[in-house]
Amino acid sequence: MSTRKGEPVASHSTKDTQQTNLGSTVPRRPRHSAIAYTIRHRARMVIACLIAGVLVFVGTVAAATWFNIDHAVQERSVNSLIEHQEYLDPNAGQPIRFVLIGQDSRDAGNADIAGDGAENAGVHNADTTMVVEISADRQFINLVSIPRDSLVDVPSCTTSNGTIPAQYGVMFNSIFSTAYAVGGDLSSAASCTVSAINSLTGLNISNFIVVDFKGLAAMIDAIGGVDVCVPVHTVDANTDMDLPKGMHHLDGKSATNYARMRYGTGTDGSDIMRTTRQQYLIKSLFNEAISKNLFTQTSQLYQLVRAAINSLSISEGMADTAALVGLAMSLRNMPLDHLYMQTVPITAAPTDPNRVVWAPDADDVWNKFREDKPLFSTEDTTQPDANGDADGTDAPASPSETPSAAPSETADPSQQDSPAATPAPTIDPLTGLIKQHDGTLIDPETGGIVDPETGAIKDPDTNQYVGIAYQYLNSTVCAVPATKQ
Repeated sequence: MSTRKGEPVASHSTKDTQQTNLGSTVPRRPRHSAIAYTIRHRARMVIACLIAGVLVFVGTVAAATWFNIDHAVQERSVNSLIEHQEYLDPNAGQPIRFVLIGQDSRDAGNADIAGDGAENAGVHNADTTMVVEISADRQFINLVSIPRDSLVDVPSCTTSNGTIPAQYGVMFNSIFSTAYAVGGDLSSAASCTVSAINSLTGLNISNFIVVDFKGLAAMIDAIGGVDVCVPVHTVDANTDMDLPKGMHHLDGKSATNYARMRYGTGTDGSDIMRTTRQQYLIKSLFNEAISKNLFTQTSQLYQLVRAAINSLSISEGMADTAALVGLAMSLRNMPLDHLYMQTVPITAAPTDPNRVVWAPDADDVWNKFREDKPLFSTEDTTQPDANGDADGTDAPASPSETPSAAPSETADPSQQDSPAATPAPTIDPLTGLIKQHDGTLIDPETGGIVDPETGAIKDPDTNQYVGIAYQYLNSTVCAVPATKQ
């Protein structure tokens, strides 16, 4: 599904002040909804637990020691330099938005996972950035990845040690590293990243969560590892990774390395492809936790919560244990398949084929955030028509659907373009994908074309990765006995 680049606004300025060459967008006030869904009690509780562990919503602390958890939350609190600081209130009937940043730090404990050696010790980059929205009615979560190689224009930013002037045509991940170098702390790096996102999207976010390599690995180990489908034999000399095609149960270090790798086999070397693997890993973490009744495994539950909190740096507006508990419990009725994920639509940069820029329609995604709507609406999906689109519009044409030669003037018109000559597309009840008559697989949510070998979804217009067909990858590509590593 394509999106449109929004009018950017400088997040650190007042709402009536615009940065040079940067516009302003005021978010719409969302309406609260009281939609109720019914799911099994165990699934409800486990989803609250998982969100507590992975996204820092520590609603599971009832099974641990409150004092220890609360003390850890306060220790991990980071000062936010965003002027319009908001404080977490799960009962306000409003959507909750924050930025999730994966820090590419080579400090102690991270270098061996990064696989790039100790010569980069002390470097602080933003390896992964995701914008997260929890709906006002707590019935869905939107998560959009921003490629680190995006070329963007960003406003000036205040750090703990001075102001960084506005920047133009810079790589997105450089915002974090530049602010860290100038300000000298995580507060500067994360706050400037959030400020840039507000400018680029028209959103009004003040909170953030930062996690590093060892933190993610620790959380995965805390739940006993995670099942990962490897679609092709993957070898990466940087991390000593050698994974045959198939389903593998990976520990924290191996799973983190797989999600981060850019070189070796099984990858095209792009950051965009890596982003889809990171989205896949997050969904796999959800499924892994859901498959376990962690509430009967107090020790493992406590380790998960502690690993999550100790691995994360939380902006002061979210570092409230009671509010985090309330938020997690408010999500107990969220349907498990209402975690919507995609990469912000991008296209190749005209000045550098190794970089990307946001596609002109990127603002469609951020409009959904502003309007408190899910990225994908399953309720609006209908049966595909003869052209293969789920909503009755023309589906993306596959390479095999090129126009044929003009018919002979003497040909019988009644024999040409007969609707019966083209079989109607079908929907796979297991994966939900649309299969056209020529075998092309279409993802009904994004409208993208699915690679039958890897499950990767590409935009039919830009040929850029937009996501991964999670169910297809697990049930079709890796429909083999798991290989325990």
